[in-house]
Amino acid sequence: MAGFVNYISESFSELKNNVTWPTWAEAQRLTIVVAVFSIIFALAIWGVDTVFSGVIETYFDWIK
Repeated sequence: MAGFVNYISESFSELKNNVTWPTWAEAQRLTIVVAVFSIIFALAIWGVDTVFSGVIETYFDWIK
């Protein structure tokens, strides 16, 4: 149990003293960038899934 408490203490110290936190404006900008790329990636996955679904459906209709 002492090892766990030591781990938490050192982790908190690391976050407090050694991590460079972004400014509020930079955090907002990066959040928007991540959201935009996530939406683009989701739309790309949806498009590929739709195309493959159509191809597979056409294939199975063709082999009936």
